[in-house]
This record gives sequence, structure tokens and C-alpha cells, in this order.
Amino acid sequence: MEEKKPIDWTTLWKKDDWMSVWIGFLIIIIFLAGATFKLPGWRWMTDGAFLEKVSGETVKAEALAKEAEGKGESAIQKELLALKTAIDGKDRKAIGEAAGNVEKAAKDVKDKDIKKKAEKMGKDIKTDAGRTIGNVFSGSNILRMVYLLIGLWILGGMGIAIMGMPFGKFTLGFPIVYILSVLSFFVAGNSAVAQYGLEVVFWALIFGLIVSNIFGVPDWLKTAVKTEFFIKIGLVLLGAEVLFTTIAKVGAYGMVQSIIVIFAVFYFCFWVAKKLGLDDEFASILSTGVSICGVSAAIAAGGAVKGDQKKVSHTISLVLLCAIPMLIFEPLIAKAVNMAPAIAGAWIGGTIDTTGAVVAAGAIAGEAAMAVAVVVKMAQNVLIGVVAFILAIWFSFKGQKAGEKPSGMEIWFRFPKFVLGFIVVSIVFSFFLSDATAKAVTGMTAGLRGWWFTLAFLCIGLDTRFKELISMGGGRPAAAFLIAQLFNIFWTLLLAWLIFGGVLFPVPKF
Repeated sequence: MEEKKPIDWTTLWKKDDWMSVWIGFLIIIIFLAGATFKLPGWRWMTDGAFLEKVSGETVKAEALAKEAEGKGESAIQKELLALKTAIDGKDRKAIGEAAGNVEKAAKDVKDKDIKKKAEKMGKDIKTDAGRTIGNVFSGSNILRMVYLLIGLWILGGMGIAIMGMPFGKFTLGFPIVYILSVLSFFVAGNSAVAQYGLEVVFWALIFGLIVSNIFGVPDWLKTAVKTEFFIKIGLVLLGAEVLFTTIAKVGAYGMVQSIIVIFAVFYFCFWVAKKLGLDDEFASILSTGVSICGVSAAIAAGGAVKGDQKKVSHTISLVLLCAIPMLIFEPLIAKAVNMAPAIAGAWIGGTIDTTGAVVAAGAIAGEAAMAVAVVVKMAQNVLIGVVAFILAIWFSFKGQKAGEKPSGMEIWFRFPKFVLGFIVVSIVFSFFLSDATAKAVTGMTAGLRGWWFTLAFLCIGLDTRFKELISMGGGRPAAAFLIAQLFNIFWTLLLAWLIFGGVLFPVPKF
């Protein structure tokens, strides 16, 4: 009789699966205790872009001034005309000051309609006027960048040290990873770039790919390239934002679509992958990535099947590279054909494989579409643990002799632990915290979650070489993924129309 292996308790602090949970919990506890932190600001626009944007405000300002005159609101009328004059003068600083005066004067306006319009106009123009490169690189903003570097450095280094990895090399390499991430935030913060919905994570991926494929990644930097560790911390923090109460708003609609999409797309991708000669392990990781939500799902599947890390990284790279054109073209197609917001959102949320890209694409399609897209994506995110558990059981049976059942510990060992952290955080924020407390904490953790994701996506780029991507498996994994993604796009669009378009059920209200 085979001797049972003792429980290895060291995995609680030596594996990034658990360490990401502890660091995620620590970050949340720090903010629950009352700590606050202001992240660096990145939004900026050139003088030309600003003047082009505000040029159309002169007519609005003049019309609102006439309306104010007719209602005896002389003070705001004066400031609105001064704003028009400042815009005609094309001096950004003067325009910002005049807009600030409009916002201030609007507070004393008695007419509610004029007050609302003037206050919004003044605030919007003043905010845009202040979004300069100089403000991004101001002393106070640079100081926030330094504080953030120190905080992430300490948290990441602490985890690396406890897990017994080379702390010195991580300490040396992490600032480079951080600086490249800062560059990503700077580019994504430009108003012209933002119009295309290209979020910071994609610029991080691109910069990482450029460094990896043109310059190469030196050995001393590779220790700081910790894709899974960074993204798992971000996923634990994401649990605070994926509330059960929010998911419930979609009712049966989103969950029905998610279950059908996951089942059909997973099966189709697995079938294609097997036809192309891939093993069960690679086929499972690819199928989970394309059918659920990309990066986090691929990592969860990789952990459940004890997958080769190269296969997980390969899948993640395919997910991110596919997400870029989908992010741009899906919302544009939805607008071009006048697709209903609920259908567009369900389509975007069900097909694009990263949460950040879903939000970006939804924003291009419109606010209503974005709301539906996010909820549908959340419904899929919730099923990560279910699929990971099923894969863990299946591969446990595969790893045993015929007729033997896998032990509970074997299933537990395969289960990705960061998913538990995600679920625990979601439950706590859904049912055990007041709305005010939850919003206050997520207001800060959401920004940090974005930073961990950005660091992770940069590391994916640094860890990816196109030559290896194309050559791996003779291009068969890429072919399987792309074929499955194409099926996913058309299948999910059909389901979105049937479920959210009023064909099978009444059109949902959000």
C-alpha cells in the first residue's frame, strides 16, 4: 500500500499562489485601517489638442451668456463672456483661469438649469486646461511616483524574500520594470491615445515586447519579471470590485450567456487543439483562456492541470495580442450597425478576454454598453473557480491508475489558491462592509490593482519572444486559439442577440 504524503505546509509561504493572497489581503487591511494614498496622475493633452477641443465651446458659452442675461444672472453672464474671449485668445492658462471663474460664479446662480450648465462647462474646461505634461512631471506628481515605487518595491520584495527567491536581484531589476510601466501610463494618459481606448496594459505589453524582441532581457532583470506573482495580487484585489450584488443585477441573462459561451467555446477550442495535435494540458489552458476571461483564466487552468509555465505564458501572449484588434474593432462595428447597447455590451463582455480591455471597448461603444459588458465579464470571472475545479478533478483522475479515485488533497493541490483569495475578498466586500466603506477602499485598491496588472502585462511582454511564439508547437497553438476566437466572436454575438436583444427574453434594464 502506497504511503500517504504528508501535507507540505511550506506552500503557504513558498508558493506565489498563496503569497499573492497574503499580500492582497495585507493591502486591503492597510486601507481598511484608514490609510490613504494618492496615486500619480497621468492624463495630459497637447496645447493643440486642448485648443481644438475648447474651440467649439465659444458658441455654447455665448449662448449660455445670452440665456443668463435674459434671466437676470449678470454675474455668470460676465464670466461666460470672459471665457469666450479667453478661448478666442488661444491662451491655455488664461482659458483655464476664466473657466475656473465660471465654475466659481456658477455656485451663486439661482436658475438651476443655468447653474448646472455653467458649472459643468467651467469645471470640464478648467480640468482639461490643467492636464499638461508639466503637471504630469511636476514635483508633487513625481514624489507620488517615488512613493508608489517604494510601496510596490517593498510589497513585491517582501513576497520574493519570504518565498526564498533572489531578493537582491529582484531589488536591482524591479525599478526598471517600474520605469517601463511609468512610460506605459504616460503614453496611455495622452488624450489622443485615450480616444482609441488603448489602455495602459496594452502599452505595457507593447513596451515589454519591444525590449524583449529588439534589445533582449538581461539575466539580472529576469528575476524581477514575475508575471504570475504580480497578476495574482491584482486578481485578489479585483475581488473587492467584483461584488455578488453587482453580478446579481444581470439576473439569469448574463449567467446563462456565460455558461453557454464557456461550454461551447471551451469544447470547440479543445476539439480544434486536439485535431492539431496538441496535448490535453495545452488544449485545456488554451480552451480556458479563450472561453472565459483570458489571462486570469489561463493562469487558473495552468495551476489546475499543473501546466508547463511556457504554455501558460504562450496562451497569455495570444490572449493579449488578440485583445488589441478586438478592443478597437468590436465597438466600432457595434456603432456602425447601430447595435443595441445591451447586445453590444454582452458581445464585448463575452468575447474580449481581459477585463481592462472589456472596459475600454465598452467605453468606446457607450456608457450603457460598457455597463452591460462589465457585468457579463464579471459573470464569466466568477466561473473561473468552477472550471479550475473541474479541470483539477479531471487531471487528477488522469494522473491515477485506472479505477483509482484521486485523493482530496490531490484536487486541493491542483486548485489555484489565488482564486480563493478573490472569492473571500468578494464575499467580504459584498456582505460584511458598508457601501461607504467598500467604495472608499476600492477607490484606492482599484488604482493599485491597475498597477499590479500593468506590471504583469509588461512582464508578459518581457517574457515573450515572437520567434518562440511562432515556433512553439509549429504555430499550432496560435492556430487553435485564433480559430476558436473567431468561433467565439460569432457564437457570442448570436447569443447576445438572442438573450439581450428581446428575442428569447424581455430586453433587460440596467
